[in-house]
Amino acid sequence: MSKKPRKPVNKTKDFTAKILKILSQDANKTFNYKQIGAKLEVDDTKSRNEIIKDLKLLASQKKIVEIEPGKYMVIATSQDYYEGVIDMTSRKTAYFVSEEFEDDIFIPTNNLNKALDGDKVKIYVYNRRRGKKPEGEVIEIIERKKTDFVGVIDIQKNFAFVSTANPKMYTDIFIPKDKIGEAQNGDVVLVHIEDWPKKADSPFGVVIKVLGKPGEHNTEIHAILAEYGLPYDFPVEVEAYAQKLDTSIQESEIAKRRDMRDVLTFTIDPKDAKDFDDALSFQVLENGNYEIGVHIADVSYYLEEGTILDNEAYQRATSVYLVDRVVPMLPEVLSNFACSLRPHEEKYTFSAIFELKENAEIVNQWFGRTVIYSDQRFAYEEAQHIIETKGNSIPAEISLTRSEFIVPEAIQKATLKMDELAKILRKKRMRDGAISFDKVEVKFNLNEAAEPVGVYFKVSKDANHLIEEFMLLANRKVAEFIGKQKPKKTFVYRIHDEPDENKLINLQTVISKFGYSINFKSKKDISKSLNQLLEDVNGKKEQNMVDTLTIRSMSKAKYSTENIGHYGLAFDYYSHFTSPIRRYPDVMAHRLLQHYLDGGKSADEESYEEKCQHSSNMEVLATNAERDSIKYMQVKYMQDHQDEEFLGVISGVTEWGIYVEIVSNKCEGMCRIREIRDDYYTFDEKQYALVGEISKNILQLGDEVYVKVKSADLVKKQLDFTFLRKNE
Repeated sequence: MSKKPRKPVNKTKDFTAKILKILSQDANKTFNYKQIGAKLEVDDTKSRNEIIKDLKLLASQKKIVEIEPGKYMVIATSQDYYEGVIDMTSRKTAYFVSEEFEDDIFIPTNNLNKALDGDKVKIYVYNRRRGKKPEGEVIEIIERKKTDFVGVIDIQKNFAFVSTANPKMYTDIFIPKDKIGEAQNGDVVLVHIEDWPKKADSPFGVVIKVLGKPGEHNTEIHAILAEYGLPYDFPVEVEAYAQKLDTSIQESEIAKRRDMRDVLTFTIDPKDAKDFDDALSFQVLENGNYEIGVHIADVSYYLEEGTILDNEAYQRATSVYLVDRVVPMLPEVLSNFACSLRPHEEKYTFSAIFELKENAEIVNQWFGRTVIYSDQRFAYEEAQHIIETKGNSIPAEISLTRSEFIVPEAIQKATLKMDELAKILRKKRMRDGAISFDKVEVKFNLNEAAEPVGVYFKVSKDANHLIEEFMLLANRKVAEFIGKQKPKKTFVYRIHDEPDENKLINLQTVISKFGYSINFKSKKDISKSLNQLLEDVNGKKEQNMVDTLTIRSMSKAKYSTENIGHYGLAFDYYSHFTSPIRRYPDVMAHRLLQHYLDGGKSADEESYEEKCQHSSNMEVLATNAERDSIKYMQVKYMQDHQDEEFLGVISGVTEWGIYVEIVSNKCEGMCRIREIRDDYYTFDEKQYALVGEISKNILQLGDEVYVKVKSADLVKKQLDFTFLRKNE
């Protein structure tokens, strides 16, 4: 059988995008075809003719202008250039994200032009004809998001390469021989990108720190911190400065404060807490009302602006809570001792004090600096026992102190009354449209070597809600107190925008498979139906997945001087005031509040907005590090359970497989589509499911399946499961 003759291949080159890039990079300069040819490194007649033709085409499209015969310049006012951020996929392609576009712009791999994930770039958008999805090309990298990366070094004879486990990092990093430092082959290292030469496939870097061997516990924890540019110890000079602070309680300072030492005061915190930011005081007034004080560690008293201690705290902006350790914002002498509201010690505090009626209506409030004495420290479990039993003895298994602890009657009554008031405040908040996110938290039991030997779930109960409601009250009332002042005064608000409707529609698509729905009629109806959804899924197999998807549909809360309110809490005014030991924005809120109480003028808004942005950015990094440490521990835990069969819930479906979350420990892993052996499965986008070609068996979100651990990769923090069967 004779083959059909092949059609000739059209080898004509299209230089339009590259010409636009060259002209855009020197927008004030003119170029002729020879200069463009030199930049493109072509000098054959055919290519030059193509350049001339493309120049004429671009001029006719009014993308460039012929300034004088044969000399061209980009039209600076062209609508095809945009600035935004690169969001890489794991497939070496990317999307360009900008507020100017409702949908993100696709960037093919060959149009990235050395841009990396998170970089701020300028792109040229083409293919904007009707019916065609626009695509873009990076023409300028305005600002790199990061230049330090963690990876494993592969040392050759005259050079080395570092490859990262980050699926969004599409290139390895070339390390010249003289920049390898002390690294040994196979080490986990932190490298800094110094240059990316024009003709090089990979950026050039230098090893700046050796973190250890892959898979070792400390190596991986330090690698998580280094990946996000987070420190794990304090500079010597900062520690030395902190150690020299006078942390004694002085009579002269007490005289400047409201003395609350004789008022019943106690703390309620996790049983393993080392730093106590907040305490509550309680007393019944002569008129029968209740005075409740929310007392917060006065960190700003010790943290003097402009000192190296303050600069370090600002740079960190937050403490980082990894599974096996805390990386504090402040040195231990402050975080665990001087500022911590420890029992039976006098402490300087910044307080919000409220007079409440029996129905939790606030009739008076006072803000200012105080001194307190904490009468007792409670763990949440102990406070919960008091609330549940209304009794006065705490069982040995939950007691922080001794085998049988008799709760003084005054503390017992205070706890029970504050629980009543907190429940009224919470009910009102929910009625006003607040969303109740009581997401299950995964926690680990660790042995002395910080190995995970068990998994348990932390669930919020009445004692948690008691503390939460009074902290929310203080945060809201402080923000309201300053926010309502005239003329307007600069303040640090915690803001939360309304959810994106498209994300809610996507959430609706998923939850409808389980028989749930969202009411889109009004803002309040959306909140009400989201609360109903979270209540309905409580205890169900799909709870964790629905909780996670609902949180992802929300906007991200952040810090700002521009108050837009807090959607999730249904507050018009909200700030962070109650955790200055672990959050720098709270320190700023304390300073500003005191400044205004002293009659000061409005602080510089631009300066504080910059600090807000920095704090928000650092919070995101800390959250990512915390999430990675949980994933790492989950993978480590599952390494020791490779022969066990687990019941899981399908939590995600993609064209390459299903994600399964194990019911008993919330560990999530991937079952690859090609390895599901009982049929040949294809991805059905409409059903959001995998469908068996022969059996028509459907694997979709929420289905229960049995799996086994196939592999547990500590470096990538990734679990692969073997699919066993569907739970019918």
